[in-house]
Amino acid sequence: MDLLQTIVAAIVTLGILVTIHEYGHFWVARRCGVRVLRFSIGFGKGLFRWYDRQGTEYVIASIPLGGYVKMLDEREGDVPADQLEQAFNRKPLPQRVAIVAAGPIVNLVFAVFAYWLMFMSGIHTVAPVIGTVQAPSPAADARLNPGEEIVTVDGYATRTWEEVSLRLAARIGDTGELLLRTRPLDGGLAEEHRLPLQRWQIDEEKGPLLSLGVTPYRPEIPAVIGRLVEDGAAAQAGLQVGDRVLAVDGEPLSSWMDLVARVQASPAESLLLEIERGSAGVIELAVTPARQRDESGAEYGYIGAGVEPVSWPDSMRRSIQYGPLDALVAATAKSYQMITLTLESIGKMIQGLISVKNLSGPITIAKVAGASAESGLETFLNFLAYLSISLGVLNLLPIPMLDGGHLLYYLVEAVRGRPVSERTQVMGLKLGMALLLTLMMLALYNDLARL
Repeated sequence: MDLLQTIVAAIVTLGILVTIHEYGHFWVARRCGVRVLRFSIGFGKGLFRWYDRQGTEYVIASIPLGGYVKMLDEREGDVPADQLEQAFNRKPLPQRVAIVAAGPIVNLVFAVFAYWLMFMSGIHTVAPVIGTVQAPSPAADARLNPGEEIVTVDGYATRTWEEVSLRLAARIGDTGELLLRTRPLDGGLAEEHRLPLQRWQIDEEKGPLLSLGVTPYRPEIPAVIGRLVEDGAAAQAGLQVGDRVLAVDGEPLSSWMDLVARVQASPAESLLLEIERGSAGVIELAVTPARQRDESGAEYGYIGAGVEPVSWPDSMRRSIQYGPLDALVAATAKSYQMITLTLESIGKMIQGLISVKNLSGPITIAKVAGASAESGLETFLNFLAYLSISLGVLNLLPIPMLDGGHLLYYLVEAVRGRPVSERTQVMGLKLGMALLLTLMMLALYNDLARL
């Protein structure tokens, strides 16, 4: 994936979410009679700026990692006497609460909208059919069988692998029983499987599914050349699109992955390929993989050949599409599930039931944004909705500096009958800043470790 595409996708994704978040604050502030001085997307030096009829300055800044809405406020400078009624700090408590809460709430509402679009356009995926069951593993102990479809997890219907993974992710750190129901793909009675959990932890690299010992079914991929890189080693050796590689150095191949493994393990070494080519029958060609290096510096072989696409069986294909009203119901349910999962995950992380290695920062967000944009509208909308929910939930946490921290102060004000003292707010601001910086550094460290 091109680096420029990744950066552009990340900027577009964050730009959309930050804009709607800040617009939530802006729109409610205007409705409450608060004067908005500046609406900024990004931080740092302004690249573009303009003004509206009410004197609000709109800015697109150079660092696209956030944004803010600056309102008239006596705590931030002198306010002319004739504008005091437009100052944020002079507004009644309910209006201040509404203005602060509007940003995160709009993010949550936008997630429903994104999911609605996704369900309206349709989801095209495959059934969650078990490919292999590793032994020993929890899945093997529960007698899950290859070739069976996972139809429910803990009583919830699972039509796709994403739904299975989300239900499993909700059980990370739990103690108890995980209940799976499976049935043969060609029909038959469903079978119940109980997997005991004891503060269940997963391998962050494998994810919940592989940690149970389950590998999803994938159709057999024969070693048939589907495309060639011009001037690549394969093309120079005389390989053609449609060639089926039967053996390498006399050793038979069972799949495309066998060919990939042999090529990658043989940089700059000549390989003798046994090829089946249409009417020409079986021929032999010698190819020498080029020497390449991965991010860690390790060498591997590369011949510049791609696999011929393989079709999934019709019985395993899933197309899920709703009308406008049903899509809204499904989108709302999906958003609720993701909000609940996010909150539960934060709680388990605080309790130590989930590793902090699951935190992700800007590098991971950029990579996933680029990959989702490359995969199509459905995947991009799914990621956009998830990230919008994460942004909304994070901002509602009762941490000073975040919207949730301000709401906490307003709750105290409602109980006490007077605002929290400036001294207390300054102390809270320092603590909140220290906590957020710590989390940001940890997330960035996790990003770099994943690289």
